Amino acid sequence: MPASSPRLAWVLAALSAIGPFAIDTYLPAFPEMARDLGASAVEVQQTLTAYMVTFALMVLWHGALADRFGRRRVLIAATAFFSGASLLCAFAPTIEWLWAGRALQGLCGGAGMVIGRAVIRDLHEGPQAQRLMSRVMMIFGIAPAVAPLFGGYLLVLLGWRSIFVFLALFGLALVVLTWRTLPETLAPADRQPMHPVALARGYGSVLGSGAFLLLAGAVALMFNGFFLYILSAPAFVMTHLGLRAQDFSWLFVPSVAGMMLGSALSGRVAGHWSAARTIGAGFAVMLGAAAAGVAMSLVTLPDPRWLVLPIACYSIGMAVAMPSLSIMALDLFPARRGMASSCQSFLQVGANAAIAGALVPLLWSSTVYLALGMLGFALLSLLAYRSWLARTARG
Repeated sequence: MPASSPRLAWVLAALSAIGPFAIDTYLPAFPEMARDLGASAVEVQQTLTAYMVTFALMVLWHGALADRFGRRRVLIAATAFFSGASLLCAFAPTIEWLWAGRALQGLCGGAGMVIGRAVIRDLHEGPQAQRLMSRVMMIFGIAPAVAPLFGGYLLVLLGWRSIFVFLALFGLALVVLTWRTLPETLAPADRQPMHPVALARGYGSVLGSGAFLLLAGAVALMFNGFFLYILSAPAFVMTHLGLRAQDFSWLFVPSVAGMMLGSALSGRVAGHWSAARTIGAGFAVMLGAAAAGVAMSLVTLPDPRWLVLPIACYSIGMAVAMPSLSIMALDLFPARRGMASSCQSFLQVGANAAIAGALVPLLWSSTVYLALGMLGFALLSLLAYRSWLARTARG
């Protein structure tokens, strides 16, 4: 497949979509899973934590493996493993077995996201890289909207276990797609050794870089402002909005539409706006949306579904800023793009796992708490970015 082929964006987006599919598809099934497995709501919610903890740990290695063995081979192996782990979840007899299956899914669920970013930077740089990254994010944004819809209807028609059978088939289809269409973008001469000393030095240089930590931290924190609503979706949609398990689209479709619009805007301004201007515009939209969300949560609305609007607007600003921030972080380590992408994903997913296990259960009881959480993460992200700017200005 030529580097300029539009199909490349679809392939990379589909591989990256494994992550949101593994999270969002089964959210409508939480109540039925709890009843069927004899588990509490908190125990079922911890299946998210089991997935995200192993996801965060393994994304540190996807990039290093891809730097050593090539992008294509690692993607195929990881996606096949994901398919097998999904079958374990589908036939789990107890909540403990489901925790185990979710943990195994997490081990390989991040490969597409990590290696996809490295593939983009293997092929392009500057505005071209931003355009392709934005195009992938725009297509990728369809996944969170489609996933809960699939999950809701599969739940009603065939029960919660069919959701994990679907994930297994989705993974298998991606194995075939990758094998048949994805080119290898890392030449053998550019591959890095897996020697422990070389790896330790590589990870030390990336994770020891203050500039990298600030840029990656800004991305992770802004995404957490949106992601806390994803993790709280069962409570937000069915309790606060008063909707059914099949109605998760009220949250996901506007939010994902916003993400797709923001990604399209980011691609449109690439090469016309500076990275600083693009990122600044993204933060302005995010902070305005988050502040509006707090204000709307403090008053009695004629229809609580209006509370989705600030989340959708926040996702626009996030999608405008994220491609530029991600590329800037990867460009700090041009010889170790796979490893840098892994470390960036580790920081992001590690932060996601932390809020999944600790913060979200404290916030999902109130729309005011959720809105304040979104505003707080946006402000922390801005602080990280401003700190990077100050560091850069000092040289």
